[in-house]
Amino acid sequence: MSVHLQIAEQVKKHRHAQKEFLALDAARERAIEETLSQAKAGKPIQTTEINRITNEMNQIAMTFQFPPRKNVTVEMIKEYLKK
Repeated sequence: MSVHLQIAEQVKKHRHAQKEFLALDAARERAIEETLSQAKAGKPIQTTEINRITNEMNQIAMTFQFPPRKNVTVEMIKEYLKK
């Protein structure tokens, strides 16, 4: 395979990963908003879905040198709600 084709394939993979990462980032933000809404309504705080998405994002981030995201804790949600 020529170098040009190898580079083109790598760029294609990077763009695909970037799109997937951004889609997951949007899903993570929606999950955070949903968790905040539930917490404001007095329901128990669950971060499982947020962190599942975060872990998927971080797998992509490690491979393509994207910025990793932190896992969200119940304490982080409570602190945010205090603001």
